[in-house]
Amino acid sequence: MYSIDESQAAKPDTNLMSSHYIPHTRIPALVFPTSQQASRHVALLIESLIRQNNTAGRPTVLGLATGSTPVGLFRELIRLHKEAGLDFSRVVTFNLDEYYPMKPEDAHSYRRWMAETFFNQVNIPPKNIHIPDGTIPHQDVEDYCTRYEQMIRRAGGIDLQILGIGRSGHIGFNEPGSTRHSRTRLATLDPVTRRDAAGDFFGEENVPHQALTMGVGTILEARKIAIMAFGEHKAPIVQKAVEGTISEGIAASFLQEHADSTFFLDQAAASQLTAIRRPWVVGAVNWTPALIRRAVIWLSLKVGKGLLKLNDDDFREHELYDLLRDRGPAHVLGRTVFDVMLGTICTQPAGAEAGTVLVFSPHPDDDVISMGGTLTRLVEQGHRVHVAYMTSGNIAVFDHDARRFIDFVSEFNRFFHIDPDQTEGLRARMYDFLCSKTPGQPDSDDLLNVKKLIRATEARAAALACGIPPEQLEFMDLRFYRTGTIAKAPIHLQDICDIVALLERLRPSQVYVAGEMSDPHGTHRVCADAVFKSVREVKSRGQQFEVWLYRGAWEEWEPHEIERVVPLSPSDLERKKLAIFRHQSQKDRAMFPGGADRREFWQRAEDRNRCTAKLYDSLGLPEFYALEGFVQWRGD
Repeated sequence: MYSIDESQAAKPDTNLMSSHYIPHTRIPALVFPTSQQASRHVALLIESLIRQNNTAGRPTVLGLATGSTPVGLFRELIRLHKEAGLDFSRVVTFNLDEYYPMKPEDAHSYRRWMAETFFNQVNIPPKNIHIPDGTIPHQDVEDYCTRYEQMIRRAGGIDLQILGIGRSGHIGFNEPGSTRHSRTRLATLDPVTRRDAAGDFFGEENVPHQALTMGVGTILEARKIAIMAFGEHKAPIVQKAVEGTISEGIAASFLQEHADSTFFLDQAAASQLTAIRRPWVVGAVNWTPALIRRAVIWLSLKVGKGLLKLNDDDFREHELYDLLRDRGPAHVLGRTVFDVMLGTICTQPAGAEAGTVLVFSPHPDDDVISMGGTLTRLVEQGHRVHVAYMTSGNIAVFDHDARRFIDFVSEFNRFFHIDPDQTEGLRARMYDFLCSKTPGQPDSDDLLNVKKLIRATEARAAALACGIPPEQLEFMDLRFYRTGTIAKAPIHLQDICDIVALLERLRPSQVYVAGEMSDPHGTHRVCADAVFKSVREVKSRGQQFEVWLYRGAWEEWEPHEIERVVPLSPSDLERKKLAIFRHQSQKDRAMFPGGADRREFWQRAEDRNRCTAKLYDSLGLPEFYALEGFVQWRGD
C-alpha cells in the first residue's frame, strides 16, 4: 500500500523552486517552473507584508482578484494561516470587480466565490471585506462607485494589488479601450471576455453584459502590484503586455508605468517572450544543443527554406551571426538539426517487442483526440494497451443529451418489462430537476451519475474503434474532480494511491500522460501532477518504464520540443476521427460556448496532425500525411 503524509497530498512539489527574471522587458517578469511555485512565491510576499504590518500594529490592505488564476495563491494563504499561524485579523481587502447585475447568493457571484474559496477559511473580519455590490440599482451605480473609491482611500490605499490578465489584456474588467485614468465604474464586457466566461455560465447567452470594476487609474494607485498569468493560452497576451507599447487596447500594458509592478509567470505563460522564444536577439547565449535546434528550426521556417538549404547569409541576416561563427558553417548546422529531427520519426512507438502500454487520459476522450492514431498503431503491433480515464468528464455533457439517455432507459425498460415503476419514479425526479434547473446550477447526484455513464459508454466505443477491448479500460473517477462544477478541489491523497496501485498492478513498459497545460480549468495540470508524483514513487521502488507526453485539443508541441512523431496514413487518420466521433455528447464549453460556429474535435485533431506533417515537410524532412507528436518526460 502506497503511503505518504496526508498533509503533503495537495501541496505542489517545491524541490524545484528556481525562478528567474526575464531580461529586456518593459515590466519585470519573474518566471517559475510551475504555476504552483509562482503562487507560493506570491503567497510568501503577502505573508511577509502581513507579518511586518502586524508587528507594527498597522493594517494590511490587499486588492484581490477572482478566477482560476489566484486559486493556488488562496490555497497557499489558507495553509499559511492554518499551519504557520498567519494572522489575517488586521487585513482589509478590496476586490477588483463583480458581474452586474448579480445577487450575492448566485452561483456566479464573486462575493460567494470569495467566501467559499478564501474568506470562510481565514480570520479576516467581515467588516474588513469589500466587494463591489452587484445589486445596486442602476441609477445609484455612479454614486456607489465613487464611495468604493473613497473606502479605498480611507483604508490608506492598497498595499498590494493581485491581478490576473484576460486574453484581451484586461485587468479587472478594464476591457480594450479603457483609459489610463479610468476609475471604478460600470463597464461593458468585451465579447472575448464573455466567450471565455461562457463555460462557467453554461452558455454565452447567460453571461452578464456588464460588470462593476476598479479602473486602471485605481489599480495603478496601489503601492505594489503582482499580476499572475499561467498557461500557454495566456502567452500571447503576456508578450504584448510585457514587451509591447502602452495601449488602451491592452489595459495591462499600463502597468509599464507603475513603479513596483511584476508579472509572475509559469514557463508556459512566458513562452512567447523574446528572451525565451529567441534569446539570441537580446544578448549573448550559451549555444546548447537544444538552443541550436530551436534557433535553426526557427530560421528555416522564417526564411522558408528546408534545413539542408540554409546558407551562411540566412544566419547573418537574421541575428544568428554568433551561432554561425561559433558552430557553423550553415550546412553543418542544418545537417545536424536535420539528423536530430529525422531521428524523431518513429513507426514503432513502443518498440518491436510486445509489452504493456498504459495511457492516462484526464477526460474520457483525451486519449483518442490526442493520440488516437498511435493507440491504433500500438494495438496493431501487438502491445496490450490499457487506458486509464482519470475523471468522469460528466460536467461536459449537456442537459439535453442526459435527457435523451434518460428517455432511452425508460423506454428500454418499459419495452422489456424491466421494473418500470422504479424507472419512472427516477425519470420523473430527474425531469423535475431539469425543468427547474437554472443556468450554471450544479447538477443533482442523479444527473451527474447519468452523465458519468454517458461518458463511460462513449469511451468504451471510442477505444474499441482503436482496437482496445473494454476489459483494458480503467475508470478511475479521481476524487478531486467530483465537485459537480468546473472548479475543482486539490488532488486527494487517495487519488495518488490509486494511480500508484494501477502502475504496480499493470507494470507497463511505457506510459503516456497528457502534457496539455493550457487546459482552462486545470484538470490536465492536476492529473499530470498526480501521475508524476506517482511515477516518482514507483520508480523509487525499482519499477522502470518510459513516460511520454502527448498534447490535448488546444495546442501542439513546438517543433523544437518534439522528440517523437508517429506517422499516420489517410486511413489511420480516418480511424482516429471515427474514434473521436464516438464521443457524441461531449461539448467543449470553454472553447465553443453555446455551440455557435462549432468545429468538432475530430476536425481540430485532423488539422493539428496534418499541420505537424506540413511543418516537417517545410523543414525538408520526409513528407507524411499526418503526424502525432510526443515529448519524453524524464522526471524534471
